[in-house]
Amino acid sequence: MSPNAIPDLQQLAEQIKAWGLELGFQQIGISDTNLSEAELHLHRWLQDGMHGDMDYMAAHGLKRSRPSLLQEGTRSIIRVRMDYLPEDRRNSQDLLKSPAKAFISRYALGRDYHKLLRNRLQKLADRIVADIGPFGYRAFVDSAPVLEKAIAEKAGLGWIGKHSNLINRRAGSWFFLGEIYTDLPLPADHPAGNHCGQCRACLDICPTQAIVAPYRVDARRCVSYLTIEHKTAIPVEFRPLLGNRIYGCDDCQLICPWNRFAKLSTETDFAPRQRLDSSTLTELFGWTEAEFLRKTEGSSIRRIGHIRWLRNIAVALGNGNPDSAAKTALLEKLQHPNELVREHADWALQNLHKKTVDIRPNALLL
Repeated sequence: MSPNAIPDLQQLAEQIKAWGLELGFQQIGISDTNLSEAELHLHRWLQDGMHGDMDYMAAHGLKRSRPSLLQEGTRSIIRVRMDYLPEDRRNSQDLLKSPAKAFISRYALGRDYHKLLRNRLQKLADRIVADIGPFGYRAFVDSAPVLEKAIAEKAGLGWIGKHSNLINRRAGSWFFLGEIYTDLPLPADHPAGNHCGQCRACLDICPTQAIVAPYRVDARRCVSYLTIEHKTAIPVEFRPLLGNRIYGCDDCQLICPWNRFAKLSTETDFAPRQRLDSSTLTELFGWTEAEFLRKTEGSSIRRIGHIRWLRNIAVALGNGNPDSAAKTALLEKLQHPNELVREHADWALQNLHKKTVDIRPNALLL
């Protein structure tokens, strides 16, 4: 439908927000397409090589920061957020203090969010079509070069914090984002103000000091990057810092004071599956490739593959206690056909051996 045929764009924008809430989104905002400031920040980050092996961040030319190049005719962007926190964050903090347990980023404990959010966005677009007739649009959920956090900030959903995550004053940062690029000239919402103040809790808590300056994250040091995006050997200097984190890292969100306002998700798809919120490292290390593929079906974890799954767990076992179960599991992987797995298992065993040697003198003093 031609925008000229729409009688009241402000009323339509309010209706879109109401429909979005009915569909299960916690907030809906609208932004324009001017991302010039974010474009400069992205270029500086890329020029400094902080994207590491994520070549896709440098691909696609200016499409990431200029929406009309990605989707011709885009005049405004409908932005949504959906809470995903599956449990009280104190449970996560306790888990990080349990070296025999596996820590997986809370967003990955349940079903892959991409499909759920895409379906909801499509339903929202269908509602708009039913009201005004056909219009130009395209929905995205991490499926295209989009500066999603910059857009969300402009749409009033929150501000980009010093850890580079989006923060909402009433909901913290435990939420997913999705967007609809549209040719409708909808009125834009006011951008959110920054409320980080002098706080630097996220910088101080980062296990690998990947937040090299406020609002500046060096992905090459980030645990999430190292355990998910990085495809080869994890640099030795970072391995002891990973602790029991085998897929992603939530430390900067767990420490953020704004997350005291975060609400638990009511979406059953985001609830933990396969006991991923309580499994031991040795349990998960014992999964065959067939078991890994079966138990991660419909999960975002599957994207790293079985080899990197074993790589990550080997490092976590090496950072844990030097007990017989961990050593036995690692010894078995020394015969693994993949060299990446063998090398990380060998490092882990050496690390456990050092801990055993360090413990013995203290034991003699008892």
